[in-house]
Amino acid sequence: MIEFENLKVGLKGVAQTIVNEENSAERFAKPMVPAFATPMLVSLIDSAAINAVKDYLPEGYITVATKISIAHIAATPLGMTVTAEATLVDIFQNRLTFEVAAFDEMEKVGEGTVERYIIDLEKFTRKMLERKRPQGDEF
Repeated sequence: MIEFENLKVGLKGVAQTIVNEENSAERFAKPMVPAFATPMLVSLIDSAAINAVKDYLPEGYITVATKISIAHIAATPLGMTVTAEATLVDIFQNRLTFEVAAFDEMEKVGEGTVERYIIDLEKFTRKMLERKRPQGDEF
């Protein structure tokens, strides 16, 4: 198994976005409040976790999310900036665990944990594509 010696507990990543109509709750359902959507908060927090480690992985390796647990604790209106921060808190073989938090310009808006696994992109993709049914197969 390949070693990931460049990864260290304490690595940090950040991701940021401005709340707009494209990432608002109204994009997912109507009527809804004109605020940052929870699925977009999940995505932003996950991006921060990716950013924490992506520059420390061997070539050809990436991380994939397997578990995300967050609380969306405050609504952020259109026009405000949301910044997500992720800190690598545990490394077990190829499993990485991050503590995450997100803030708008006024307060903390989200917090939780993200679990990601390090994978060999080419090998993973090949195995995934092998799962596809051949053309013409019926149930």
